[in-house]
Amino acid sequence: MSFSPKEILKFVEENDVKFIRLTFCDMFGSLKNVAIMPNELPRAFEYGIPFDASCIAESCSDLLLVPDISTLSVLPWRPKSGRVVRFFCSLKNTDGSDYVGDMRTELTDYINKLRLDGYSCEMGTKCEFYLFELDERGEPTKIPHDKGGYLDVAPLDKCENARREICLSLEEMGMSPKSSCHKHGPAQNEIEFRESEPITAADNMVHYKTVVKSIAAQNGLFASFMPKPLPDEHGSALSISISLRKGGENIFGNDINTMPYEGKCFISGILGRMREITAFLNCTTNSYKRFGIGYAPKYVNWSSENRSQLIRVPKPVGISPRIEIRSADACCNPYITFKLILAAGIEGINTGDCSLFESAVHMGEEKNVFQKLPSSLDEAAAIAADSEFVERTLSSEIRSNIFSQLERQISDYAAAPDKDRFEEESYFKFV
Repeated sequence: MSFSPKEILKFVEENDVKFIRLTFCDMFGSLKNVAIMPNELPRAFEYGIPFDASCIAESCSDLLLVPDISTLSVLPWRPKSGRVVRFFCSLKNTDGSDYVGDMRTELTDYINKLRLDGYSCEMGTKCEFYLFELDERGEPTKIPHDKGGYLDVAPLDKCENARREICLSLEEMGMSPKSSCHKHGPAQNEIEFRESEPITAADNMVHYKTVVKSIAAQNGLFASFMPKPLPDEHGSALSISISLRKGGENIFGNDINTMPYEGKCFISGILGRMREITAFLNCTTNSYKRFGIGYAPKYVNWSSENRSQLIRVPKPVGISPRIEIRSADACCNPYITFKLILAAGIEGINTGDCSLFESAVHMGEEKNVFQKLPSSLDEAAAIAADSEFVERTLSSEIRSNIFSQLERQISDYAAAPDKDRFEEESYFKFV
């Protein structure tokens, strides 16, 4: 949506808006916000609203939240009287300059660069979560809301009503859900978004988790995006779809057998850098308990048929040709994740190397010949820290902030006498 500040102020006045949430996300993609009153909005548009940015990095002092006017959205689960709206914000230094650790701005700048090189990109997400019962005190339990399985319907699927309300709320906010279903685990759900411009797709993913948790709470349930909340059940994934055009032509083509050379190189680029970027796609110790179990990938390869591979190239039936990255989870920061994936693919195109795409074709199902994804956060972080690709793709501020957070997690996990309890206390309620 395209509005002017004057139009926004008029909308706020005419629609009884009483609170404006200025939102952004931390290093691990968790939504944060500062709420201001309507009379502060003109100042927010002109100068930005100062806040203590230590939630982003300990080294940060004050930064400014500057609303992105195009992201105005009414929160539909809040009262109609005294409405609440939200904006996504850019982060600025107090002198008005861009903050080099702002991940949303970093992705925006990269997408603008791709446009200048003749590329246009759309991305979409499919994100899984579990719905759990609350105890008599209203605290979350590990008891799933149902015992349903893949694509079940009511009465086995007891999550149906909550999932419908979530989708309706998302649609009312302009966030374009495409489909929803019950997944393989008990009370495990998935909602898929339509492909959109990468910044919008990342914004949607960040706010999606808040919508799910809010609607779940209204239904007397607790939603968790923890990658592996139940040790003997399927983990929860974040699948990322990419459709990329160069000069108006889709680089993935309409048939896997005749895929253009650029598409093969793009996939090879991602395969070649996947181990180096996994710490950003899977940034908790719990993330690595999901790999290789159920339909979660374990090896760095691709397939057009096998749904358990890292990269899937589905047949484009009625949709734009695309690829799906299947290793990420909802704990990641989507702005960083999207940039790293796109940059790896574009690097493959620029080098003209499609060898990893071709080798996967010839190796077929001989899994032992493929590289494995990292088996722990410790391993993934060490690989990422040594990566020259990561070094030149992300700003030093972002790298420093993320690596310090990863190191703290790894150290705390290693010191914890009860590893499972550490993960439950660190992730279950908070992701």
